[in-house]
Amino acid sequence: MPPHSQAAIRTGMEIDYGSHTIRFVRSFDAPAALVFEAWTQPEQLRCWWDAGGEPLAVCEIDLRPGGAYKFVSRSHPHMPFTGTYLEIAPPDLLVFEALGSTGRVRFQAAEGRTRMTVEIVCPNAEQLEHFIQAGVDKGTSQTLDNLVAYIARRDVAA
Repeated sequence: MPPHSQAAIRTGMEIDYGSHTIRFVRSFDAPAALVFEAWTQPEQLRCWWDAGGEPLAVCEIDLRPGGAYKFVSRSHPHMPFTGTYLEIAPPDLLVFEALGSTGRVRFQAAEGRTRMTVEIVCPNAEQLEHFIQAGVDKGTSQTLDNLVAYIARRDVAA
């Protein structure tokens, strides 16, 4: 593992060992409100969340601080992704807890475009290393690429 002061950088993704954070950046030719809605409306999220590209079998969202969510992919029905929303500030910020870590999604709007930064903040180096070994960085990167494609398709249809 690289020293904690270094960051491993890949296209659109950074692993910051010092802060135990995996960070992703994506850009959209769409307003922040539209991208935020894709994260918070079950009928939209179910279309892009699964890294393999399949619609989710289950997508339940109680969008309020303290509200729970549950996403179940068709390919792994025995492994639901569940957690709790911590902070919701449309269309700028979405913070949630899952798998013992904190997910933070920031939406920065500028001239009809949106820059989205997603961070998975682990409580310690061991959790970060476990996530990397499990492929969370690669799976999340693919999921976010699915979101980019989903938003592009919506934009074309509009």
